[in-house]
Amino acid sequence: MMNNDKGRGRRAPRSARFALGLFALSGLALLLLLPAARAQRERPPYLDARLPLEARVRDLLGRMTLEEKAAQLTCLWEQKPQAGAGAGGSAGDRGDFSAEKARRVMPHGVGQLARQREGKDARGSAEFANAVQRWLKENTRLGIPAVFHDEALHGHMGRGSTVFPVPLALAASWDTELVTRVFTAAALETRARGGQQVLGPNLDLAREPRWGRTEETYGEDPYLASRMGVAVVRALQGNATRERPSIDDSHVMATGKHFAGHGQPEGGTNIAPVNLSERLLRETHFRPFEAAVKEAYLQSIMPAYHEIDGVPVHSSEWMLDTLLRGEWGFDGLVVSDYDGVAQLHTRHHVAADKRDAARQALEAGVDVELPDPDAYASLVEQVRAGLVKQATLDRAVGRVLRAKFLLGLFENPYADPERAARVTDSPAHRALAAEAARRSIVLLRNEGGTLPFDRARLKSVAVIGPNAARAHLGGYTDPDPPRTVSVLEGVRAKAGAGLRVNYAEGVKITKEGGNWFGNTSTLNDEADDRRLIAEAVETARRSDAVILVLGGNEDTHREAWAENHLGDRDSLELVGRQNELVREVLAAGKPTAVLLIGGGPLAVGYIAESVPAILCGFYLGEETGTAAAEVLFGDYNPGGKLPVTFPRSTGQLPAYYNHKPTAKRGYLFTTTEPLYAFGHGLSYTTFAYKDLAVSPARIPTDGEADVTVSVTNTGRRAGDEVVQLYLRDEVSSVTRPVRELRDFARVTLGPGETRRVTFRITPDKLSFFDRRMRRVVEPGWFRLMVGGGSGAGLDGVRLEVFER
Repeated sequence: MMNNDKGRGRRAPRSARFALGLFALSGLALLLLLPAARAQRERPPYLDARLPLEARVRDLLGRMTLEEKAAQLTCLWEQKPQAGAGAGGSAGDRGDFSAEKARRVMPHGVGQLARQREGKDARGSAEFANAVQRWLKENTRLGIPAVFHDEALHGHMGRGSTVFPVPLALAASWDTELVTRVFTAAALETRARGGQQVLGPNLDLAREPRWGRTEETYGEDPYLASRMGVAVVRALQGNATRERPSIDDSHVMATGKHFAGHGQPEGGTNIAPVNLSERLLRETHFRPFEAAVKEAYLQSIMPAYHEIDGVPVHSSEWMLDTLLRGEWGFDGLVVSDYDGVAQLHTRHHVAADKRDAARQALEAGVDVELPDPDAYASLVEQVRAGLVKQATLDRAVGRVLRAKFLLGLFENPYADPERAARVTDSPAHRALAAEAARRSIVLLRNEGGTLPFDRARLKSVAVIGPNAARAHLGGYTDPDPPRTVSVLEGVRAKAGAGLRVNYAEGVKITKEGGNWFGNTSTLNDEADDRRLIAEAVETARRSDAVILVLGGNEDTHREAWAENHLGDRDSLELVGRQNELVREVLAAGKPTAVLLIGGGPLAVGYIAESVPAILCGFYLGEETGTAAAEVLFGDYNPGGKLPVTFPRSTGQLPAYYNHKPTAKRGYLFTTTEPLYAFGHGLSYTTFAYKDLAVSPARIPTDGEADVTVSVTNTGRRAGDEVVQLYLRDEVSSVTRPVRELRDFARVTLGPGETRRVTFRITPDKLSFFDRRMRRVVEPGWFRLMVGGGSGAGLDGVRLEVFER
């Protein structure tokens, strides 16, 4: 009989020992994992990135108090400037983070913060954003992060950021691939600093060039502005789509503004009524916004300040809900323009007080009030009083939360200060700024081959003019840009040791010299201008050639945001005594070229008649002088085209090219033809068009056709041509424009090179709104015209469209 006690002191077999050890370790692991498992069970669903977006929004919304919800519909402008400081905040509170202030101003959280970068460099901006996000995460009940919004009109508009050409200049490039690269860089510089939303692009159409915000637009044409706008939105948002809506940490949420019609105000004055017909709005001003929503999945919209048909846009349910969300399928965020909600009471007088203004805006579909709690500060009280429905509030809050989830803020709300410093105005971005400036310059006139100037044949050149010694950068630019190259500096650098550069200011446009933020714009004294003109004439006489740098500056054409900060004009003539300067300098008898720098088209009839060579640059960004000098001396062949019409006089307005057939019968003693038409632009070489054809020549209303043309460089040097396709519906049920841009392509051709360019005609390009306001393609004949500008002698072919 075996004694079982004999084995009590023996060790268990190895396999048994392993199993026992594993059991012991597993038990210990289970004990250790219990708190983690409990924490996981307690972790709210809204923090689980694996859940569907709608489920996260629904869960978080259900946990929020009324005060927490209302806080998400407000914004704080921590750098809001002190009285008289202007919109840039240069004299205001720098907004250094303060926990005490945070407890006071956002105890229940906040939806957005505005322009945290004001007064800070890239590293400081990121550090401030991180401090705010950390406080919100650790000191509010639900830890909801904030969205930091900023301006990216032509690059991120913060201190030290790369300053690219303004949108009007970029539109002159007619190059969507270039624009894509520019705003990819702008998105990176913005997100690296801690910003996640930008208030742009400006999708307005520049149909009233007296309007000071013309520089912010992509021109007067709905098709060109649509193509540019779609490219900008895709670049900013990283090609987000409805199927893949998330926006990564190198991109930002774009905001299309100002919805819509803002670029054709009565009298050309900012925020004035825009009383256009629904058909005209749909055919023109709505088109860039619709394209951005449907093609680029635009995630934010900003209503315009003005009224349409008596209804201010900030309270228009038809525009913000029926049209935008219902017809177009927009599912993003609507943010007010700065103080736009309160202005329903203070300016438009359609609201009895700010509480009434808040109700109207929220019910119409304005989700967030910018830039500070004002009218929306009353929402908690109004919901409790039954004046605002809880469901209406929840609808807006849900949209705000959705945007924050799409931006990934609950997973990582922080920026990397080292990254911000590294990518801001990097060498690659500076090089891109120079390339963008080159491609945006337009050669308007070049009689006798005056340009380019040959450095080998010149001993001296005069650089004269009020815009010569300073690079004007346009609106929203930080007062302390990282780097600027003036035309004078660019010419000196390009001239080298063998060419003497003489400089004279010539005249002053304004005494201030160009300050977008300043509240004053003062014309110069006549006596001082006379002295400057005399100096300029002497400078021209002792030089072999003259470069006159004229136009406007940030004092003479800018956003008019208040009665003490005006920026619209009643004239497009050159400001001050610039024409007198030109007249006196020309009398010196030297080869002369004019470079126009400014924020919009100008009526420069005298210069066009008198000066053999004229270049247009609009505001070209930090590398203005680099690009200008390369064009002036022929190192770069200009290929830009005008995105706006240059009228002969202010009295010709409206001057946009795609007018109706009865619009231009004629004037006494002058012509209705513009000075320089939309799409116009020359080159240092020449181009010829031939063999225009359409195939098939007959299509059904839902069919497609190809338009082809051969373009040949008939000159001796390589150059770019922007090939433009225009269309005319010969007979239609409602009146149609005399011609409409329907496609374009910028091509580079070597000397003698020919390229066959093809454009696709689709139903969308043939469609319009009929008498019942339905978008249709009507059977009939269409004329298709191809050439180098809307005013050129365009070749044309006919396309027949039939009903199946």
